[in-house]
Amino acid sequence: MTRVQVGVGAVVVDGGKVLVMRRAGAHGAGTWGLPGGHQEYGETPEGTAVRETAEETGLEVRPTARLGFTDDPMPDIARHYVTLFIACTPTGGEPRLREPEKATALAWLTPDDLRARREELFAPLRQCLDAGLLQKALT
Repeated sequence: MTRVQVGVGAVVVDGGKVLVMRRAGAHGAGTWGLPGGHQEYGETPEGTAVRETAEETGLEVRPTARLGFTDDPMPDIARHYVTLFIACTPTGGEPRLREPEKATALAWLTPDDLRARREELFAPLRQCLDAGLLQKALT
């Protein structure tokens, strides 16, 4: 039996652009996604966003808002996630790839850039974009 897992996506915004990573090594390899990962027991979604962003990019962030969630069944890999999206502001550090086995590139992209690459987006990020959650982070 497959259980539903909670994922957290950190929507790190700076100058009207969102930090994205080209995924590697896991489901969604080759697509662009947000820093983030599994919420751990006893951890808040905001805590997950801060921890995962630091682990994956070295960037320090401050959570600013809960943007909403997407429901992300992935039947081709027998997984199902509910992904919570947390708006974050950078507070220190420079983004760099800290886990090359999980991501091959970083980029700061506008929502328009992301829409132009819609087919290259990890499913939860694509749904986040379609639901207008990114726009909430930019206002």
